[in-house]
Amino acid sequence: MSVYDTLKKLDITLPAVATPAAAYVPFVQTGNTIFISGHVARREGKPWVGQLGKTMTTEEGKAAARAIAIDLLGTLHVATGNDLNKVKRIVKVMSLVNSSPDFIEHHLVTNGASELLGQVFGERGAHARSAFGVAQIPMGCCVEIEMIVEV
Repeated sequence: MSVYDTLKKLDITLPAVATPAAAYVPFVQTGNTIFISGHVARREGKPWVGQLGKTMTTEEGKAAARAIAIDLLGTLHVATGNDLNKVKRIVKVMSLVNSSPDFIEHHLVTNGASELLGQVFGERGAHARSAFGVAQIPMGCCVEIEMIVEV
């Protein structure tokens, strides 16, 4: 089954690449590696604002991370020349979670992205990962995720 068949089965439509909010590009490819810049959580096209452990639950954060994974896939689609089937491996995911000092479930929030990548790519979606709690993310967003991919 192609990646696009899987996306259709999951009822996922890939979004257009978001316009960078500062002085950077959405992705860079060097050799067979694509580095995708951090994508912040968005809901209905607007920044998904919140702080885990204060104004958001872990499940809400997990949904935000899943939404980011869909946005990352939209960028990756363009980065691969519109062919996600070229992906050999999702190598690494780094997740920043806007959280209160006592919040300890960053890893569970980040599962929203990791689980979707596994559904879409199967074994090729299994990746190394870091999940950090941070004091703030641009625009007050709840989660930001970047990704490294081998093609």
